[in-house]
Amino acid sequence: MTERKEFRELTDPDKATQVIAELPLSVGTEKVSLTEAPGRITAERVDATIDVPGFDRATLDGYAVRARDTFSADEANPVHLSIAGSVHAGEKPTVAPDSGEAVEISTGAVMPDKADAMIPIERVEEHDNEVAVFTSVAPGENVMFAGADIAAGERAVGPNQQLSAREIGVLSAIGKSRVTVKCQPTVGLISTGDELTRPEDPLDHSRGEIHDVNTYSLAAAIRDAGGSPQIYPHANDDVEQLRSSLINAAEECDFVLTSGSTSASTVDVIYDVLEQEGQQHLHGVAVKPGKPLLAGVINGTPYVGLPGYPVSALMTFKTFVSPVLREASGLDNESTTVTGTMCVEERFQEGRRRLLPVGIVEDENNDLLVYPVDKGSGATTSLTEADGIVSVPADTAYVSEDETVRVSLFSSDLHPPTVFGIGEDDPILMDALDQLRSSRYLSAGSRVGNRQLRRGIPDFAILTGPLTNDPSGEIQMSWTHEWGLIASPNAQGRIDSLYSLTREDTTFVNRTSDSGLRSALDTAVSDLAADRDMTTRDITTRIDGWNHTVQGHESPARIVQRGDADAGIGIKQTAESLNLPFISLGELPVRFVSNPTRTEKPGVQQLLSVLSNSIF
Repeated sequence: MTERKEFRELTDPDKATQVIAELPLSVGTEKVSLTEAPGRITAERVDATIDVPGFDRATLDGYAVRARDTFSADEANPVHLSIAGSVHAGEKPTVAPDSGEAVEISTGAVMPDKADAMIPIERVEEHDNEVAVFTSVAPGENVMFAGADIAAGERAVGPNQQLSAREIGVLSAIGKSRVTVKCQPTVGLISTGDELTRPEDPLDHSRGEIHDVNTYSLAAAIRDAGGSPQIYPHANDDVEQLRSSLINAAEECDFVLTSGSTSASTVDVIYDVLEQEGQQHLHGVAVKPGKPLLAGVINGTPYVGLPGYPVSALMTFKTFVSPVLREASGLDNESTTVTGTMCVEERFQEGRRRLLPVGIVEDENNDLLVYPVDKGSGATTSLTEADGIVSVPADTAYVSEDETVRVSLFSSDLHPPTVFGIGEDDPILMDALDQLRSSRYLSAGSRVGNRQLRRGIPDFAILTGPLTNDPSGEIQMSWTHEWGLIASPNAQGRIDSLYSLTREDTTFVNRTSDSGLRSALDTAVSDLAADRDMTTRDITTRIDGWNHTVQGHESPARIVQRGDADAGIGIKQTAESLNLPFISLGELPVRFVSNPTRTEKPGVQQLLSVLSNSIF
C-alpha cells in the first residue's frame, strides 16, 4: 500500500507566489519574420539604419516648383508656369524645373532637382502646356524631406514592446524583414488520472470516466500567458509512466505543468516522483481552492503541479503560474486585471485565502458589476460562467455589497457580455441568443433567476410555470410551451395520464425544484390529489423516481431515450425532436423579465427584437 502524503504545513500564498517566481525559468531570444511577429515581445531596441523616406517626396498630387516663382501669386493675379514634364511614384526624375517652370508630380514621387515645394492640383488651373498658380507656397511646403519620418540612427522600436500592426509597419519601413523577440516559454503539459479520456474518445460511465478538460483549458491559458504549450499524452496514476512523462517533458521544455495527482491520497504519486527525480519546494498552500499545489524542480526544469478539478486548476494557474510565464515572455500582468463593484455580499470561512470565481457584467451606466460564480471546483460550467478571480485574504469574513474589488481576468482579451440573463433553459431563448454576439446565459432555473434578478445581477431572467410571487422585474414579453410527460416507446401503452405514473411497473425522472416546469408539475399533482381525495404525498410516494431530479430541460427525455426510465417531464418540442411519445398536461407560460434599470440597455433591446421576430 502506498503511504499517504499528508499536508503537514500549508505554505502562505504570498510565500508560494515567491517560491514559484524564483524557480529557474529562463528563456532566450529568437529571430522571427515579420509575418510571425504579431503579439511577440521585442528582445532589444531596433534603430533605423536608413532614412524614411530616403528621398524628398511629394505629399500630394500637383506640381513641383521653385517656391520663389510663386511668391507674387494670388487669386486676382495668378502666376503662369510652363509644364516642363512629369514624374510619378516609383520613377527617377528625368527633368528639373528652371525659373518659370513646373513639373507635374504624383503623391509619393521623388521631388526633382531644383524644386523645393509643390502646389496641390486643387490650387492651379491647367491651360494647354502651362498652369495658372493662384496661391503662393513656401519652401518645403507639401514636401516630406528625407528622414522626416524616421532618420537613420533614431530608435524605431524599443525593447520589451509587444508588436502590433503599427510596429511591424515601422520595421518594414526601415528594411527589417526579421526581428529579435523573446522566446515563448515552452510548457510541457501533462494531465493525470486513470479516469481521464480524450474528448474524441467514448466514455465508460460505469468506470467513472470523464473527458480531459484541463489539457485544453490550460493550453489556452498558457498561450494567453505568453507560453507555448507542448501537450503530452495523459498519464495514468502509475509511478513509472509518470516518471517517464515528467523526465521527457523536463528535458524538452522550459517549464513542466501537471494537473491532478497532487492530493494526499494513495493513488496520487507525483509527490514521490518529484522527491526521487528532483527537488520539492512546496506542497500545499493555504488557499481555497488549490490547497494541494505542488512546486519544485525536475532535473533543473521548473515544475508546478496543479489540482485536478478544472476550475481549481485554472484559478491556481492564473494566480501562481501565469505571472511567471508572462514575466518570462515579456507580457504585462496589469493588462489582465479590472476593478468593479460587488453586486452582492459574499461570506467566507476564515483561515485560508479564498480564490472566488466571479463574472462581470455592465450596468446601465457601463460600470462593471462583479458577481460570484461558485458551483464548486469540480463544475466545468464555471469555466464559461466565470470571467476571473477575486482574491480574498484569509482573515476576511465577507466581501460586502457595493465593495470595490479587483478582478484578475482569465483572459487578457475578455470583455463583459453584451447581454446577461439567468433562469430557465428555454429553447426559443437559446435560438435567439445564438443570433447575438457575446451574450451570456446561466440556465439555473426560474427560482434562481428570479432571486438573482432581485439582487440586481442579470439584465433579465426567464421565468416559467405558475408565479407564486410577483417577479423581481418588468415582464417585457411572454410565450407558451405545451408541457407534459415524455414516454418511452416501450411504455407508451401504460402511460396515458399523470396518474399512470403511480403504477408499480413504471419509473419516472423529474426536474429539480428550481425549475418552473417542476412547479407546473407540482401544481398538477396537487390538483390530481384533490380530485381523487388524496394528499399530494399519497401521489408522489407512489411515483417511482419522483425524487430522481435532473437540471437540464431535455435531461429527463434523454434519460428516457437511453432506456433508464419509462417517463420524464418535458415540453412537446423536446419530445418531437427526440421522436418520443408525448402526453400533454397543459400550457407552460414563459416570461421575459427585465432588470428595471437595464431594460434600455442595447443588448436587452436587441434580444427583445430578435425574440419578437421569432415569436410573433
